[in-house]
Amino acid sequence: MKLVFEDNGACQELFGVRESNLKILEQELAISLQARGNELNLKGSSDRLEIAQSLLEQLYSTVKQGFPMSSDDLRRGVRNAMEEGNVKIDDILTDTVLYTHRNRRISPKGLHQKLYVDAIRQHDLVFGVGPAGTGKTYLAMAMAVDALNRKVVERIILTRPALEAGERLGFLPGSLQEKISPYLRPLNDALHDMIDMDRAEALLAKGFIEVAPLAFMRGRTLNSAFVILDEAQNTTHEQMKMFLTRLGYDSKAVVTGDITQNDLPRNIRSGLQASEEILKGIEGIDFCYFDDNDVVRHPLVQRIVRAYASADLKREREKQREREDQKEQRG
Repeated sequence: MKLVFEDNGACQELFGVRESNLKILEQELAISLQARGNELNLKGSSDRLEIAQSLLEQLYSTVKQGFPMSSDDLRRGVRNAMEEGNVKIDDILTDTVLYTHRNRRISPKGLHQKLYVDAIRQHDLVFGVGPAGTGKTYLAMAMAVDALNRKVVERIILTRPALEAGERLGFLPGSLQEKISPYLRPLNDALHDMIDMDRAEALLAKGFIEVAPLAFMRGRTLNSAFVILDEAQNTTHEQMKMFLTRLGYDSKAVVTGDITQNDLPRNIRSGLQASEEILKGIEGIDFCYFDDNDVVRHPLVQRIVRAYASADLKREREKQREREDQKEQRG
């Protein structure tokens, strides 16, 4: 198979420095690629060549439009294409959620992030469920800042459980702000990554952005707001119900969490887990799921997530065998 690309500049960026992108495609797809100028010869199995052709043509269109492409984008694109079939990689990479105060473009990094962003655009309540480092909270924050900038909402409210399974703030030393600050810092960090410090502080002071523990949501009605509940796996059933019923007119809510990192006592079920069973299928609500392939932090994080998932599965199997052995002994 031969592909010819007309734009030499876009072609060079597509191939990568010293053809590094072509080497990634060869490794991921187990095919052979040979470049001569703006021509590319592909050899391999027909199904893999079909994937490679589709990806190369889409990525060529992406870089020709002036959108950057990293090696990680390419790897995720290959894996998305192999797992999901006909994936529009160009639609993912050209989707701009927000430009930060440093003029850095925030966009989806893979299929699941793209589906998540689209779900937030189309639904008033979205749940983002998956492991750490998959961009659940960060993308929700970017969507909230964009909505505030475009005056779609009047304020942003960021909240999370302040303490595991109880929010017992009174037992901590210091003022109220000093007590809750460590638990809300991740939300503040993401916010300051998107908005310059002076503007962020002004918006916080004027109430256009509010960062507060979940306990502070009780009894309120949140109109014309973009509300983000982070670390929702640490909410109880009652807390989750309380939060979801705060949503007012012209508002959106995004709930993020990782069920595998539940810090609640063993006898208390996570409100996030319960909400999946109760709310799935209701119009206006969508659930988006991420896995370890969506991790966009340091490459080690992806391997750590996989290692822990494997260990958890092994431990669960051992427990199951113990239960079966005990049952046989009693029989």
